[in-house]
Amino acid sequence: MRLPALATILALVPIAASAHDIEAKRDPKVPAPFDIVHASATTDGRLATFIMEVTGKAGKLKPKRTGKLAGAKVDAYVWPTKLDPSAAGFAKASGILALAITAHPDFDDTPLFDENGDGNPANDGAGWHSHWVVLAEDKGCTGGLKVRDVSPGQDLLPATAPGLPIALDSPGMSPLIKGRTVKITVPVQGAESVNFDAVAAKLQVHRETKAPLLCVTGTYKVASGNLSLPGVITRQTK
Repeated sequence: MRLPALATILALVPIAASAHDIEAKRDPKVPAPFDIVHASATTDGRLATFIMEVTGKAGKLKPKRTGKLAGAKVDAYVWPTKLDPSAAGFAKASGILALAITAHPDFDDTPLFDENGDGNPANDGAGWHSHWVVLAEDKGCTGGLKVRDVSPGQDLLPATAPGLPIALDSPGMSPLIKGRTVKITVPVQGAESVNFDAVAAKLQVHRETKAPLLCVTGTYKVASGNLSLPGVITRQTK
């Protein structure tokens, strides 16, 4: 599936607050670990919790290791939002701010964290881990979007960004993947009433390691069906 143009996504009118969660029908053509049937998001004003439910065992499928960065594939559970990228420390109005839980056995983009607990923070990536990313339109990507290319040291990036030439942050927030559910809680201000969507996505590093460095190559499933961001982050109730 090719995703809609960036301008179309950003211009969408916010949905009324009554349409809080996103419901989707089962699709037997989609691998069960990526067959999204429900998505929700809440906030207490300081922390926001994003949840995705699938028909199979969440996190069961991951890309196969190839042993090289060029052409490396990435699988991801992604919540695109209408939060401004500045909410996560990126340049204001620089694209679509999305929260992603990814797995990619061919490279490590979390140098500050040791996800697999082996004492070496430089050999991770195969396990599911979290990122904030900024997506931008690029017709050179088969999915129509890329993780925005940047120049570290020149473009505004969060303090925990790994230093790659893309708008990606590695803040070390651990996802919770259990049964059919993918869940993550992140610190973010101003999330209440913001629209979001849920996507099981495929990405790939450019085979020649040049811009666009990381493309969205397609999707397993978009919860809304058309990336219309119909979900609404609601105020958490006790």
